[in-house]
Amino acid sequence: MHWSAGGEERPAAATQARREATLYWRLAVAGFRRQSQYKLAMFAGLFTNCVFGLVRAAVMLAAVRGAGEFGGYDEGTIGAYVWLSQGLLGAMQFMGPPIELAERVKNGDIAIDFLRPVDIQFGYLAADLGRATCTIVPRFLPSVLFGFLTVGLAMPTTPGPYALGAISVLLAISLSFLLLFVIGLIGFWVVETRGIRVLYQICGTFLAGLFVPVHMFPDWLRTLANATPFPSILQAPIDVLSGRIIGLDSVTVVGTQLFWVVAVAVAGRLMLSAGRRKLEVQGG
Repeated sequence: MHWSAGGEERPAAATQARREATLYWRLAVAGFRRQSQYKLAMFAGLFTNCVFGLVRAAVMLAAVRGAGEFGGYDEGTIGAYVWLSQGLLGAMQFMGPPIELAERVKNGDIAIDFLRPVDIQFGYLAADLGRATCTIVPRFLPSVLFGFLTVGLAMPTTPGPYALGAISVLLAISLSFLLLFVIGLIGFWVVETRGIRVLYQICGTFLAGLFVPVHMFPDWLRTLANATPFPSILQAPIDVLSGRIIGLDSVTVVGTQLFWVVAVAVAGRLMLSAGRRKLEVQGG
């Protein structure tokens, strides 16, 4: 059998694509396994989730009962908001330590990553997706179940919101990591990024809708929040999973999440390229 030049390129490209897919899958599995080693920490996180969830639920339910309707939420939907947000918090890393990349940029070990035959951004993203997946079973599902048994949740009865919600959660986790990736890369230009990280945590958790739903913000603040990627990290997957938004509106929300994932990923790649040039100039 004889292959044309184009025919040879296509099988070679397909083989390379399969190898890369296998590589990133193994990185994701490694991230899952590494996270699974911290069993005590995961149970401690679940306990903390439940305690703070009860406190938040008590405050929110009191507001709903006192007002009759609170920003379009009733007792069931506000319960869903509280416990879905508590369950997703661990996967989004708002309160977690800086990602490994930040320290590698700071001490110069990122130079070794540039020499490896693995895309730095995709490699770290794959590992983080594995880490986040490992938090779903011990933290997300038990938190939501605990909320259902204690305060009651209003959740969809059809499979559509859950299927689209799974995509929304995947995009939210990816966006959360990609933003942290960008913050870590700032270390190419500043000596210390801890202050930027703290500012990100404060602004991000608030604008994402962790403390109160974005829908309850004043009009000007809601407009400001929606102009940032933060609602796509937490409020969006909660709205889709809880069935607060359905149909075309839910598809639009997921489309907005996809836009932010692409935009932040492109920004990260540009910063990574600029940082590599800076590293070569300084280090030779």
